[in-house]
Amino acid sequence: MDPMSTPAAVRDRSPIPPKDPRTGPETSARSATDDESPRTRSGYARPPGRVLSALDRPADLFRHLGPNWFACVMGTGIVANAAAGLPLHAPGLRPLATAVWALAALLLLALTAAWAVHWTRHREAALGHARHPVAAHYWGAPAMALVTVGAGTLSLGRDWIGAGAALGVDAVLWSAGTLLGLATCVWIPYRAITGRPAAAGSAFGGWLMPVVPPMVSAAGGAALVPHLPPGQGRLALLLACYAMFGISLFAALLVLTQVWGRLVHHGPGPAALVPTLWLVLGPLGQSVTAANLLGGAAPLALPGPYATGAEVFGFLYGVPVWGFAMLWLALAAALTVRTARGGGLPFSLSWWSFTFPLGTCVTGSSALALRLDSALFTGAALALYALLVAAWVTVAWRTARGSLSGRLFLPPAPAPAQSVSAGS
Repeated sequence: MDPMSTPAAVRDRSPIPPKDPRTGPETSARSATDDESPRTRSGYARPPGRVLSALDRPADLFRHLGPNWFACVMGTGIVANAAAGLPLHAPGLRPLATAVWALAALLLLALTAAWAVHWTRHREAALGHARHPVAAHYWGAPAMALVTVGAGTLSLGRDWIGAGAALGVDAVLWSAGTLLGLATCVWIPYRAITGRPAAAGSAFGGWLMPVVPPMVSAAGGAALVPHLPPGQGRLALLLACYAMFGISLFAALLVLTQVWGRLVHHGPGPAALVPTLWLVLGPLGQSVTAANLLGGAAPLALPGPYATGAEVFGFLYGVPVWGFAMLWLALAAALTVRTARGGGLPFSLSWWSFTFPLGTCVTGSSALALRLDSALFTGAALALYALLVAAWVTVAWRTARGSLSGRLFLPPAPAPAQSVSAGS
């Protein structure tokens, strides 16, 4: 495979076909460009305008449904959660945020049901995703989707379903997402280490997907600490969240150095991979959020000196990491604009990389603004949230169009013969 067509120059080791170099690893279907005429898997065009016109039959939408689809839930849920945590609240913002949370919850239910059908009817394809050296990284998305919707249920959903029910739903979703996230955090790196070695210049933002879920769970768990009775249970949850903070932080740093090295020595890669550069913002912004939320919960479980230290750590860690996140945001934005101007940026599910990672920068900025009573971070949170909403509206609209036509459910196209290297 061409080293730049799939970001790891990964040789195919699974039953699913190689990825189209136009789409990159994150999408399970061809790029859904607006001007592409609907064409089914058999190659026969159907009249445009019909729902799922790109598929041979409607049931085919389950055939290639990979875990990367749960990025839609993550990106939608973070829009709601970030609004709930903003340091300033505009009239009507909370009802709108609650409606977006409800949309994320519905997406989670729909995708979970669809994925169950996928595993039932197309088990070999599902196992192929799990074994694939690129697609398997996106198993982190379902875990983060569960925790994200759970956090929104506790902070926003209680307005609709009541505080008791919201707490119960969050506890279940957080527990399920945390267990799945810890499993992927071990399983995916283990497979990468024991499988065929990746080629030089292979690292890309998607490598972060299986190692970030514990950080999302650490931030979500902080909101559950006050709901446990004082004692060992509350202390254990807080300490577990700090442990998951460390698991994800150091694993993400290992990946980040490789992504940086690839950029410096091999360039940003094909256009379809450029959106995955935004994934680096995820562990940065989420760690700032988690450090401050856990610091706020620490006095409920830790003795005085340690609780004070935890609160101070949120500030001392958060501000420098936030600064680096802003550097990466500027770099990723510049490379995205350069790519769009140079030859276009084909739409695919990888565009959801513009949403959740950016949302973690909003929540991190809000956490610092509230802790420090800082106008600087308040302004940053509001500006970043406006950018997040613009990105989400754009990506959600394009995803809806591609889904209704069926193009996003098409199988990945085989790579052209000339893109296969001699070593494949």
